[in-house]
Amino acid sequence: MKATCFLLVLVIGLFQSCQYEEQSSEIHIPETISWSEHVAPIVFRNCTPCHRPGESGPFSLLSYADAVKKAAKIRFVTQSGYMPPWPADAEYTHFAGERVLSKTEKAIIKSWVDKGMPRGDSLKEPPAPEFHKGSFFGKPDLVVRAMEAVQIKDHGRDLFLIMKFPYEIEKDTLVEFVEFVPHQRKLVHHVNGHLVSYDAGRAFNYMSGTSIHSDTRARLLEVYENMHIPYTDGKDPKYPTLTLNTVYYLPGYLPPNYPESVGGYRLKKQGVFLLNNIHYGPSNADCLDSSYINVFFRKTPIQRSLLETQLGTFGLTRIEPEFVIPPNEVKTFHTQYTLPQTISLISVNPHMHLIGQSFWAFALGVDGDTIPLIRIKKWDFRWQYYYTFKHPVKLEKGSIIHVYGTFDNTAKNPNNPFHPPQSITQGNGVESMKTSEEMFQFIYTFMSYKEGDEKMDLERKVPHLK
Repeated sequence: MKATCFLLVLVIGLFQSCQYEEQSSEIHIPETISWSEHVAPIVFRNCTPCHRPGESGPFSLLSYADAVKKAAKIRFVTQSGYMPPWPADAEYTHFAGERVLSKTEKAIIKSWVDKGMPRGDSLKEPPAPEFHKGSFFGKPDLVVRAMEAVQIKDHGRDLFLIMKFPYEIEKDTLVEFVEFVPHQRKLVHHVNGHLVSYDAGRAFNYMSGTSIHSDTRARLLEVYENMHIPYTDGKDPKYPTLTLNTVYYLPGYLPPNYPESVGGYRLKKQGVFLLNNIHYGPSNADCLDSSYINVFFRKTPIQRSLLETQLGTFGLTRIEPEFVIPPNEVKTFHTQYTLPQTISLISVNPHMHLIGQSFWAFALGVDGDTIPLIRIKKWDFRWQYYYTFKHPVKLEKGSIIHVYGTFDNTAKNPNNPFHPPQSITQGNGVESMKTSEEMFQFIYTFMSYKEGDEKMDLERKVPHLK
């Protein structure tokens, strides 16, 4: 019966989507379109955050002159949907901060370029958004740098490291979130890190010892000893307090910036941001990486703590069938999880590697209703967001989260790391994180449900995006 209900809901959803397309096919735009009145607001909101000095965009879009130089390219990438990058299907689920151009906005850009890119009244031109150099969010309260730069060699191999970023501040405080800022953006594939907090009444020497070590699971405690992570007074517990998953990075990732009532954690006066894994992709030249961490303090007490769960690869759930993608095959896998409690779902993070093709996650409620979570029709390894819902999604105890991932291991896939194709699996331990291996993960952030959570506004609050 539930399967029948799901199929019916799916068919109705597709029908409604088609109806919407028909109803919204008519586009009305002004006869005279100018940069100052119509185009600049679109570009500044959707393009400039990345297209500015020091960020991922290959050129700047901070002015009319910048836009005119790249007008033909802007028209092409916006009409094709290549830019702005937003892999999630906006017709399936809406998220906070999504960058999806409407048909009207696309038509405005096209008309502006086709008609010679008129500037309009420069006095009415909106000012370009102002950014703090080295941060998406503004000036951080604390910048934590590594004790030494990472040396990356031109040897054509992935590099996996454990690193520590020690700090010391005047007094204990609260943190809203941290922002990992990659120096070598084209090489930093991902970062997973924790916060190590030291008790002022104990003896320690975390500012000494090694700060960079090759990633290994065979003798991890020895690595921590060499890094001087443990206390030195011989008392128990030997290791300081660990706050999990405080530092995170993937291409395109921005740390969530939640309302004052959500999230946050304590930051001791003395501590270390310990990257239990930082992954650099293969480099074609010797170089140094000096990535750093921005810390933003919290001004209000912690009210609602966040939790995180991972399904699929190295997560709570089994992948079916066995996660092996034979050469010259397109194969779909599934994993599912039954919720042990009622939760308010805050954000979701799908994760695959190079041969990922599509991703789909939804929940079946206890009443059989389908709750859409995320659908990515065309997976793009270069853009892997933490997608935050506009409002928390209530999932009742007993609801089942279903996740499907399709992988293309054929020669027709231009992103395939092997030519000819080879059998690809999730590998073992650190090996699984190589871009030539694969992962099928669904990570989600949540909190215990409270009445009224569905009305909470989770839209990102960023000064330059007002």
